[in-house]
Amino acid sequence: MELFRSHILICGGTGCTSSGSAQLLKRFEELLEQNGLTKEIKLVHTGCFGLCEAGPVVIVYPEGAFYSRVKVEDVDEIVSEHLIKGRIVQRLLYHGSVAEDHTVKALDDVDFYRKQKRVALRNCGVIDPENIDEYIAFDGYKALHKALTEMTPDDVIDVMTKSGLRGRGGGGFPTGKKWAFAAAQPRGPEYKKYVCCNADEGDPGAFMDRSVLEGDPHAVLEAMAIAGYAIGSDQGYIYVRAEYPIAVKRLEIAIQQARDYGLLGEDIFGTGFNFDIGIRLGAGAFVCGEETALMNSIQGNRGEPWPRPPFPAVRGLFGKPTILNNVETYANVCQIILNGPEWFASMGTERSKGTKVFALGGKINNTGLVEVPMGTTLREIIYEIGGGIPGGKAFKAVQTGGPSGGCLPAHMLDTPVDYDNLIAAGSMMGSGGMIVMDEDNCMVDIARFFLDFTVDESCGKCTPCRIGTRRMLEILNRICEGKGEDGDIERLENLAQNIKATALCGLGQTAPNPVLSTIKQFRHEYEAHIYDKHCPAGVCKKLLSYQIDPEKCRGCTLCARVCPTGSISGKVKEPHVIDQKKCIKCGACMEKCKFGAISKK
Repeated sequence: MELFRSHILICGGTGCTSSGSAQLLKRFEELLEQNGLTKEIKLVHTGCFGLCEAGPVVIVYPEGAFYSRVKVEDVDEIVSEHLIKGRIVQRLLYHGSVAEDHTVKALDDVDFYRKQKRVALRNCGVIDPENIDEYIAFDGYKALHKALTEMTPDDVIDVMTKSGLRGRGGGGFPTGKKWAFAAAQPRGPEYKKYVCCNADEGDPGAFMDRSVLEGDPHAVLEAMAIAGYAIGSDQGYIYVRAEYPIAVKRLEIAIQQARDYGLLGEDIFGTGFNFDIGIRLGAGAFVCGEETALMNSIQGNRGEPWPRPPFPAVRGLFGKPTILNNVETYANVCQIILNGPEWFASMGTERSKGTKVFALGGKINNTGLVEVPMGTTLREIIYEIGGGIPGGKAFKAVQTGGPSGGCLPAHMLDTPVDYDNLIAAGSMMGSGGMIVMDEDNCMVDIARFFLDFTVDESCGKCTPCRIGTRRMLEILNRICEGKGEDGDIERLENLAQNIKATALCGLGQTAPNPVLSTIKQFRHEYEAHIYDKHCPAGVCKKLLSYQIDPEKCRGCTLCARVCPTGSISGKVKEPHVIDQKKCIKCGACMEKCKFGAISKK
């Protein structure tokens, strides 16, 4: 075994890669070679560290120096100062990782990580996801060996049931019960069954599954093999978005490595158990996140849902019994097998066990990936982990559950995050997207944004979703354009309830949720748009105007010079005025005014 005096961990997730982390890796390689340090210092191209806001991230051990927003030109200084002279480069340290005495905090003591509990993300940012040996060094494939050599299929299902693990894809269905349904179907060589993984993460602002696949792909492969053993299947499929090229590449590498090591394929661990996994790429259809639409797509058909029952555990992919779980659900399985169901059930709440990964985004200081025990409050996630709202702005709402979820206002910040509490609050867990909004967001416009997304992504198979959501969007567009009418709110509510009751699949049934939740929590904003023809947040262009205060205007003419429509007039050193008929509400004048004379109303 090679021993190194230092390890350099460089984030290779999509966020940091887009910011140039691959160039950092290349420069580190060049400098280590030039300085003869390749046998002393190891470079590890990891998955996501979670704190995307600070990327590109580089962590140097054993000191644990957390360098943030590292540029290629900074690499020379890190090598010369830190790695050669032993002096940490203070200016590059992430501000939250420096203690009051200017020493470097342990990663677990940094505010962003202090309240987290990493189970699904345990290896992300720790190992090289393209090196199976590193996964094995962290107990990789030990759970599969234990299942195949020490447990019966019923034992595996019993452990999953007792753990309380529920589907992390949004439905929250008990994993053990789902596996038991499929296992109860006839098994044997003549009875084909399938294990599927939903990696078609389509919610706006969601990147939980992508990060697991990029940072720890073997955890998903191992868990799928365990699931195959439990239900009597020898074939699995991972349905992953084609827009996730790094995840796809690392999955392909991991599958080939597992086959080469005899951990996928025939006679795994000499037990006679056969299991292999194939990858199928999604073409970007949001509806293929729904299980039956996903299976239709794997079969080469149009991605449309089919009516249930029968459920996939009885008749699924190619008409055979099938289980489908999402990436995060599988990412918990191996740890449950190794540590026992009681360990997992000790975390979380009575009906929501374990941890949950959230993609924290929007108006938040610490954008990134968060994994917390179920029952952690929204306030803890947004303020203690997320660092609060940028610029001292007031928190307004948080959207959980993506286009299928709802918006929760400030007085609900102390809501514990679990399946039941979020539903009771008028939202849902969903797959884990969490979008924070501040005082500058218009909630009517937010509802319109999510509904516009749903309308665009509807597969069109059922009338309630295809036509009903479009009618709702038309009403919202009118309201945002200042053409709202008395009764529009009631029309939206009636349409929403009809769609929820009659749409074919879960995606159509939950499509009206953002509208219903914003009406419930922010009805006054809808009423202001409809009756006062005013957007309180100043977002809806047709309902706002830019005004010049003659007391503050110095007649510098800068606003007139940047106006694209020539709607501003006035003499030099005299107050200017805006012709509201010509103004297109672009805001260029307010941005350029040095005297604060222009306001948005």
